[in-house]
Amino acid sequence: MKKEKYTMSSVNSEVKIEENEIVSFNKFDKTVRSFRVHKDGFVGVYMHQGKISDKEGFEMAEKNLEAKRPYPFELSGGVRSMDKVEKLLSDSELMSKARNELAFLKKNFPDFTFSGNVFTEEYSEVHKNSAGMNFSMHDGHNGINIFYKHKDSKDLDDGYFSVNMRKWSSAKFRKIAANYLSNFGNFLEMPEDCIIMLPEWKLNGKLNEALNAEGIALGTSLLAGKIGQKVFSDKLSVCHDVSKKNIWMTTFWDAEGAVPKGDKLTYIKDGVVLRGYADKRVAKKYGVECTGSAWANYSDIPQNGKVHLKIKPLKLTPKEILEELSAKELGAEGLSAEELSAKELSTKELSAEGHAPHSKLAVLPVNYSGGGFNAVGEYVMPVQRAFLTDGEKILGEVPPFTMLSNLFDMFGKDFIGVSRYTSIWNCSMMLVHMQAGKL
Repeated sequence: MKKEKYTMSSVNSEVKIEENEIVSFNKFDKTVRSFRVHKDGFVGVYMHQGKISDKEGFEMAEKNLEAKRPYPFELSGGVRSMDKVEKLLSDSELMSKARNELAFLKKNFPDFTFSGNVFTEEYSEVHKNSAGMNFSMHDGHNGINIFYKHKDSKDLDDGYFSVNMRKWSSAKFRKIAANYLSNFGNFLEMPEDCIIMLPEWKLNGKLNEALNAEGIALGTSLLAGKIGQKVFSDKLSVCHDVSKKNIWMTTFWDAEGAVPKGDKLTYIKDGVVLRGYADKRVAKKYGVECTGSAWANYSDIPQNGKVHLKIKPLKLTPKEILEELSAKELGAEGLSAEELSAKELSTKELSAEGHAPHSKLAVLPVNYSGGGFNAVGEYVMPVQRAFLTDGEKILGEVPPFTMLSNLFDMFGKDFIGVSRYTSIWNCSMMLVHMQAGKL
């Protein structure tokens, strides 16, 4: 009989803000353990939240062998640990930061009311088994989420921004806050070319779903029959990335102990779909490659679906991407920013905002809900509030509209690219052409 144990723990501290006042401080400490015993192709599972001895936990798991959960797979071994924690705020530091940032917002933007929270989250996970596995992960970050409402507004709130940081930076938070709030009330027209800019994880959910190898094998996935084919833009390369540089608050291994070589595995390369993701069960059942994609169900056997998708980014900021698009439209590829401005100035002057009249601008949705992808991959999302930006600075607000696209256009002919990390939004950003429909 073989044994296996998952242990996941998290500690969260939170300062809650309501209508410009700190109203509470909360702290949560949670530990979940999953004990497993393997015998004759079956696994007994027992999940427990809180304290329990290993002896009692494994006894309960052994008793649950009676449920006859099939798991005819060998356990994986390996020893490795990863620690990504930089500087988590203590509870007293957290309260101090909350007071300071709230005071900054109230002083510099007195026409707004602010609500939200300031928090720290520490996470750790350990996976051990009798085949020699001893994997551990330790991560954590500090964050702030702010909802804002203008004093003249009749809405419940007028927008939202957030920052997650492994090491606190007031300067970073305040720069983002000023960017969102300084041009509030400056209403602009929607550009003819609607370029949407959002973090990639806001748009890649359907792509993630379509890459499920079981759905591909059964013909229910939108990518069924397309393995080995060029389906998307040649600018699109997507991989499962659990490298130390890119991982965020999750394990580098899957629930069956698999770690991709070099911590990365490519699913789409230059628009060509190479493979779908499969855990051991899916790989065996459908005769496909096992990609190590099992997520941990603490009360049952692992299930297919753990992927940390990352689109290969360009080596450009959002503003540089937009400038490059402008240059191509003007037939001025390769010109410097000064030369491009001179070319544009041959007919028109620079605008007061500092960008040239022909410069591409992007739309940054802030409040959007009530839509998404349907079963055939069509994307419809009402946008209640969105900003116009040059890729670096928010210029003003555009009228409400509806984002319209579909999976294959979004990552195909309309895909522009993913920027490199940009501090103004504290993440990389995906830029894509979409239709702007009426709301």
